[in-house]
Amino acid sequence: MESFHALDWIVLGLFGLGLLAIVIWVSRMKEDTSSDYFLAGREATWFAIGASIFASNIGSEHLVGLAGAGASSGMAMAHWEMHGWIILLLGWVFVPFYSRSKVFTMPEFLERRYNAGARSLLSIISLVSYILTKVAVTVYAGGIVFKEVFGIDELWGIDFFWIGAFSLVILTGIYTVIGGMKSVLWTSVLQTPVLLFGSIVILVVGLAKVGGWNEMMEICRSNVTEFGDPMTSLIRSSKDQEFPWTGVILGSAIIGFWYWCTDQYIVQRVLSGKNETQARRGSIFGAYLKLLPVFIFLIPGMIAFALNQKGMLDLSESDAAFPTLVSTLLPIGLKGIVVGGLIAALMSSLASLFNSSAILFTVDFYKKFKPESSEKHLVLVGRIATTVIVILGMLWIPVMKGIGKVLYEYLQDVQSILSPGIASVFLLGVFWKRATPAAGFTGLAVGFVLGITRLMMTVFEGSINPDSMIYTIFIDTNWLHYEIYLFALCLLVIIVVTYFTKPASEEKLVGLTYSSVTSEHRVATRASWNKWDLINTTIIITVIVLFYIYFLNG
Repeated sequence: MESFHALDWIVLGLFGLGLLAIVIWVSRMKEDTSSDYFLAGREATWFAIGASIFASNIGSEHLVGLAGAGASSGMAMAHWEMHGWIILLLGWVFVPFYSRSKVFTMPEFLERRYNAGARSLLSIISLVSYILTKVAVTVYAGGIVFKEVFGIDELWGIDFFWIGAFSLVILTGIYTVIGGMKSVLWTSVLQTPVLLFGSIVILVVGLAKVGGWNEMMEICRSNVTEFGDPMTSLIRSSKDQEFPWTGVILGSAIIGFWYWCTDQYIVQRVLSGKNETQARRGSIFGAYLKLLPVFIFLIPGMIAFALNQKGMLDLSESDAAFPTLVSTLLPIGLKGIVVGGLIAALMSSLASLFNSSAILFTVDFYKKFKPESSEKHLVLVGRIATTVIVILGMLWIPVMKGIGKVLYEYLQDVQSILSPGIASVFLLGVFWKRATPAAGFTGLAVGFVLGITRLMMTVFEGSINPDSMIYTIFIDTNWLHYEIYLFALCLLVIIVVTYFTKPASEEKLVGLTYSSVTSEHRVATRASWNKWDLINTTIIITVIVLFYIYFLNG
């Protein structure tokens, strides 16, 4: 492993100074209200929104996980990355509802549409999942990235993993606490182009090293599953243990819909938009950027596999694919820029998470029980909540060090058990006016309980009789198939409960469901877009279709 050169440290230092300058600038801006702190005063433009959507999304799942998935399973995970069309769904379908409701959080939207119980339950689900999965995995991956790219095993007698992980949490926590959502948005504007540039360089240099695109594809194509599917194929046999096509197509879409259209972590970027036009165009820009991860993360993972097969790269484990490429392929100086992009992506992802967690606690819990709180007091509570979440993230690191790899393997599994209940409640909530408050809460609760049951069963798999019905249902069922069954069950529960419970009043639902949108709302929404929004949307969908055609069968 090549060590970091002095020039790389200088370049990395300059990048850090750039981030510091932005945070200082942002900290001097007015943040008198909770809207200023949590949603950047609802003044964000399309570029900042789109860049923040992308930078928030590009976290450990991509720097470590997606490249690792490319090195181990090839194109199988690409379905999750070609979800630009779902971000378009956010911009075109859901932005109007979110914008006109003027909500701060997704749980708050559920309260408007259903009841307070649905709001509280979604807040609890979101906070628990953020701290135990996203914070933990991002911090763990940060430790791996720091250790791999710097090539340092120990510093001052301490495992460099710990130094990297703690540094990531502390630095990110400081600038998030100081600047709130504005820090997240504006640092993303610097981080996104740096990350894109560095990743594209890795792709180009990696392809040149392996002998070109065709050589990489041939090596990967020769690696087939037990059912004869090449590593380069998007579609796998229905008998495939991990990625059967019967589960991948709909299963990835359910996770995608939950993540891109209903998760506070992402939707908060859109809620910060100056108006409906800027929010939608930010979504369209984010969808453009979302076309890139397959090429700048997953395919470099496949390049790492090909180089390893040719004996030109020592790949210790698939999860180390991307940082290993960075540390071994890049020339002096350029390595510092790319490492800056890597660290920036981890920090941006973590910062978005801290800020989203803080707004969920402040708005959905604290303000609810202390409605008389002043706006300045809510900002203070938000900063304290962020600090507490930072501390919880740090306390989780020792646990993550022990079970990180296991938890990472279950990360998509965790998302697959969280998404069905939430996705079904939002989908029917917006498109089916008849869905009652009691039905929404029940559907969300059923999805959460059965999802957590599956997770717990998986953790304690060794103590469950493999011949039992419980094992067959909760463990033996493919994770994607389980997700689809759970989604269908949640939809059914909401429909059935609706016919036995009292509907919400007409006045409560105005503007919150598709059939209760007023003529004034329709006119305002129509005025918020033009032909260029349609043209860009068409381009994105065309690129996705062409990608599927090319990689359909490898």
